[in-house]
Amino acid sequence: MNIVEVETLSKIQKEQIVTIWNKAYPSSLKYDNLEAFDQYLSTLNQVKHYLIKDEEQIIAWLSTFVRENERWFAVIVEASYQKKGMGFHLLKQVQKDEKELNGWVIDHHLLKKSNETPYISPLQFYLKNGFELLPEIRLENEKISAVKIRWNKDMSEKNTFLNQKD
Repeated sequence: MNIVEVETLSKIQKEQIVTIWNKAYPSSLKYDNLEAFDQYLSTLNQVKHYLIKDEEQIIAWLSTFVRENERWFAVIVEASYQKKGMGFHLLKQVQKDEKELNGWVIDHHLLKKSNETPYISPLQFYLKNGFELLPEIRLENEKISAVKIRWNKDMSEKNTFLNQKD
C-alpha cells in the first residue's frame, strides 16, 4: 500500500476527495461544489495531505492541519475500501510524523448519508487505535454534533509499554 504525501491538491484530486466525502459523510456535511471544498481548505493552516490511490483514483485521504495551536486531522475512505485497513494505515503513517492529533467524531447513529443509509459513527475505530475521548468538549451546530478525540504519542508509547509488561 503506497501512501503519497502532498502539501497541495490538484483540481482532479480535490474533485475525487469531494466525491468520496459526499458519499461517506452525513449529508449535512456535503459540499455542493468544488469551490465550497476549496473554501474549507483555505481556512486550514500548515496542511499536509496523505493519499492512497488505486491506479489514478484516490480511495482514501487524510489531512492534518493546525487549528487553535493544535494539530488536527480529517480522514475519509471510499465506501468500497472501508474495513480493509486504509484508515488504519493512514493513521499509522501520520502518527509517525506527529506528536498529537485532534479530531471531531460523530458519536451517534442519528444522521443519514446522501444515499439515505445511516451514518455509522467511527468512534470505536478511533478508540481501538489509541485515541482518547474528550466527552466534555463537543462541537454542536446545525450541521454536526460531535465529540473531540485526541491521540498523543507520549501517552500511546506509555500505554504500549504498560501493555507489554502485562
